[in-house]
Amino acid sequence: MDQDVIIIGGSYAGMAAALQLARARRKLLIVDAGERRNRSASHSHGFLTQDGADPAEMALQARKQLEAYSTVTWVDGNATALTGERDRFVVECADGVHYAGRRVIFASGVRDHLPAIEGMAERWGRSIFHCPYCHGYELDKGAIGVVGSGPLSSHQAELLTEWGNVTFLPNDTLELDPQTHERLLERGASIEEAGIESIVNEADVLLSDGRVLSFSGLFVAPRVEPASTLPLELGCSIQETPMGTQVQTDTTKETSVSGVFACGDTALSPHSVSLAVADGAMAGTQVHRSLVWS
Repeated sequence: MDQDVIIIGGSYAGMAAALQLARARRKLLIVDAGERRNRSASHSHGFLTQDGADPAEMALQARKQLEAYSTVTWVDGNATALTGERDRFVVECADGVHYAGRRVIFASGVRDHLPAIEGMAERWGRSIFHCPYCHGYELDKGAIGVVGSGPLSSHQAELLTEWGNVTFLPNDTLELDPQTHERLLERGASIEEAGIESIVNEADVLLSDGRVLSFSGLFVAPRVEPASTLPLELGCSIQETPMGTQVQTDTTKETSVSGVFACGDTALSPHSVSLAVADGAMAGTQVHRSLVWS
């Protein structure tokens, strides 16, 4: 059965878009690989009514609510190809099954590129974070380390002085100009010039000179790119942002390819659950309007 809309990615943005369309009684298919960006985190913060909730439980409850709508179909799997044009798209999944739909929404999230520091990847989302609004409060004004990863890192360090005692560790990724150096000091941050050997324990930093700095938590600004290559393969315009690359959309969340929309982290910065949900809801309503006035 042809779908009105196929949503690639069933995390918070994708499900928020789906909810608007389901309530408009549109037939929709969600294809989800089960790789939420915050799957390593045990708690999610900053989202009204869900502050401190388990993000996995949030996602599970959202899926249950969506599947209560008779027009919603959920497919667990990877979308591997997308062809066609407005009103005649075909999505192919890894199992070889094809699905046809009039509109497509990419809500497939982003891939994080972390600094190549031993011990960082396995602590990502547990004791190493990117968003102070999501995780800063729980550090209880303790010691915070900010690991350099690019031009945004000094800005991140300045901002995080609102949440604790910050030590900025450039780790040879950038050279601070005098003005930035002075701003960090004025904000009360300290600057550690020694390189990083590895991350140990929960959030401690082993420096190249053998010293260990202990922190309540670490922050880093990873460079991101869309997790799915399908938008690029289809011809969607990709734009550079200070955080990396994302799918470019207009004010209606439509990409440069007619009939294809994008929302959430894959088409929005900065990133958080609450922002992704809002962006997904906007995309869902705009896609519905495009079907009404096609």
